[in-house]
Amino acid sequence: MAVANDVRPASLKRIKTEAQAKKFIDQQIKEIKEQVKDGKVLLALSGGVDSSVCAALISKAIGKQLTCVHVNHGLLRKGEPEMVCKVFSKQFKSNLVYVDATDRYLDALKGVKDPEKKRKIIGKIFIDIFAEEAKKIEGVGFLGQGTIYPDILESKDGIKAHHNVGGLPKNMQKFQLVEPVKFLYKDEVRVVGLALGLPESMVMRQPFPGPGLGVRCVGAITRDRLEAVRESDAILRAEFKKAGLEGHVWQYFTVVPDFRSTGICGGQRTYEWPVVIRAINSVDATAATPVELDWKLVQSITAKILKNVKGVNRVLWDVTPKHPKNNSGTIEWE
Repeated sequence: MAVANDVRPASLKRIKTEAQAKKFIDQQIKEIKEQVKDGKVLLALSGGVDSSVCAALISKAIGKQLTCVHVNHGLLRKGEPEMVCKVFSKQFKSNLVYVDATDRYLDALKGVKDPEKKRKIIGKIFIDIFAEEAKKIEGVGFLGQGTIYPDILESKDGIKAHHNVGGLPKNMQKFQLVEPVKFLYKDEVRVVGLALGLPESMVMRQPFPGPGLGVRCVGAITRDRLEAVRESDAILRAEFKKAGLEGHVWQYFTVVPDFRSTGICGGQRTYEWPVVIRAINSVDATAATPVELDWKLVQSITAKILKNVKGVNRVLWDVTPKHPKNNSGTIEWE
């Protein structure tokens, strides 16, 4: 939706039904075609809900004029790069470029503690990589982005920076932005995704931040602590699925902060990290409430994390809500 400002148009009503979604899709296809014409679009495809719906929508409008770039920055969840490549290259036959930039990211983030600096470094490298990939594809004049409305609101209010909000740097200003879901809330993006025919498992998967596990490895990122985040997250997701909670809890993940506490392993004192578990329900990401879980499930998850995740000796549970006006936390820790 090509609009000059960041205010959601009054004419855009809340999208709740398939019929409303299809009307929105038809309008966006028309606007994308008018904007892009015979040009080419480069899109960052993280595999999350927003970028996937954005990719499907642009692809529906212009087909092979779209090239999706999946960047593995080393901050993805366990098995995620393989899943993204399989779905979009094999199932959807997309033009897909895979870039493994793990070392590039982790080297640049070494020793950086400030969360906003981390986000900006991650965002800048994203832009640099897209600029490099764009040079390899003749005729690219557009950059597709899965920006959604809560991203704009949080960046505008100074709550936190988003890598896809705030304008393009000088080396990317020659590209025009294509942001078809820019004014949608998360629940609306899901409805549109289903109407586009994307797999329910992809559309209904929980949100994942652009900076990935980089904002869940709180403080300066180290490879060993990052791996603790990845492994504990995989255990949490597997246990939620086994308990029948997949699709019933809006978002759940683990955080490993940069401090240690004493513990015991094999009768010996340890001094290792805690894992913090966050499970919340929300509709549009502007507010969230913590989820009450069966205590036996909590104990089971705790035991498996302590047994299987290297460098961890304590599990904590985050019960902080998110409220747009009252004292609260954000959904993510950074």
